[in-house]
Amino acid sequence: MSAHSHTHDDHDNGHDHGHDHGGHDHDHQPRQKKGHDHGHGHGHHHGHAHGSSNERRLTWALILIGVFMLVEVAGGILAHSLALIADAGHMLTDSASLVLALFALRVGRQPADQVYSYGRQRYEVLAAFVNGLVLLALSVWILFESARRLFAPQTVQGPVMLVVAGLGLLANVTAFLVLREGGDNINMRSALLHVLSDLLASAAAMVAAGVIIYTGWMPIDPLLSALVSVMILRGGWRVTRESAHILLEGTPPGIEVEEVSADVIAQVPGVSDVHHLHVWSLTDERPMMTLHAVIDESANQDSVLAAIQKRLSERFGVVHATVQLERGGCVAHVDDGCHEHAAPAPLKA
Repeated sequence: MSAHSHTHDDHDNGHDHGHDHGGHDHDHQPRQKKGHDHGHGHGHHHGHAHGSSNERRLTWALILIGVFMLVEVAGGILAHSLALIADAGHMLTDSASLVLALFALRVGRQPADQVYSYGRQRYEVLAAFVNGLVLLALSVWILFESARRLFAPQTVQGPVMLVVAGLGLLANVTAFLVLREGGDNINMRSALLHVLSDLLASAAAMVAAGVIIYTGWMPIDPLLSALVSVMILRGGWRVTRESAHILLEGTPPGIEVEEVSADVIAQVPGVSDVHHLHVWSLTDERPMMTLHAVIDESANQDSVLAAIQKRLSERFGVVHATVQLERGGCVAHVDDGCHEHAAPAPLKA
C-alpha cells in the first residue's frame, strides 16, 4: 500500500495543502478530515510587497548607474584613465545586470500555470548565473588590459580622473545603500555585487588619481585596476557557483541526504525506512524534497504523514515536500534504486 502527500509553500497564494492518495494504483480516495489541513498564511501579500520593494530599489539603482556611466565614459576618454574606463565598463555591465535582475523579478512574480507548474521564480536564479558569468568575463578583460598598460604606460590626467572618480563613488555608494536594504536572495545579491564592484573600482580610481597627482607614477592606474578586478573575480565566481548549483538541482547547503533519512527514522514513530530521497532548490530560498517512507503495518497513515512533514519543515526548513508512504517495503521497480540514500533503521528492543 502506498500514499502520496504534497505540501506546497506556494509563492502565489500562500496556502499549504496536504493531499493523500491511497492505493498504489494512484486512484484518488477521499482523505479523512483530520488529515486534510489547509493552512492559510499571509505569503501572498508579503511576497508581493517584498517583490515590489525590490523592484523599486532595482529601478532607482539602474537610473543612478545608467546616468553616471555616460559621465564616466567621457571622463575616462578625456583623462586617458584605464581605471575610469574600466569603471565605466563595470557600470555598463551593471546596467545590463540590473535590467536582467529587474526582468527576472517581474517574471518571477507571475503565477504558476500549465507550462510552468512551479511558477517562474527560477528566472531569478538564471539572471544571477548570467550576471556572475559577466562579472568573471569583465574581470579577466581588465586583468588583460592592466597587464598591457603596464608594459605600455599612458599619461593619465590626474585631476580629471579624481573628480570623475569621486562623483562615481558617490553614485555607487547611493546605489549600494538602496540595494542593500532589499531582499536577501541570489538575484538581489548578484545585482548588489555588481554595484559593489563599481564602488570598489571608483575608490581605486580616486586613489590612483591622488598618487598620479602627487607623484606622477602612472603604473598605479593599471595596478589598482587589476587589484579591483581580482576582488570582483572572487565575488563573481561565488555567485556563478551558487546559482549553477541551484540550476543543476544540487542539494541545498546545510542539508545532507543521509542525515535527513536517519533523522526521520529516528524522530518519527512508525517509520522503519526512508529511500528515494531527493533534495533540491527551486530558488535559494525554497528547498524542495521527495521521499519514500516505509511505515509499520499498525501505524496510522495520516499521523505519520503529518509528523514527517512537520519534522522536515522544523528541522530542515523544507516546506514543500512530496512524501510517498509504503507498507511492507519499497513498491518501486527493482531496478529503480529502491533503497537509494537509505539509512539503517534503529534497533528496537
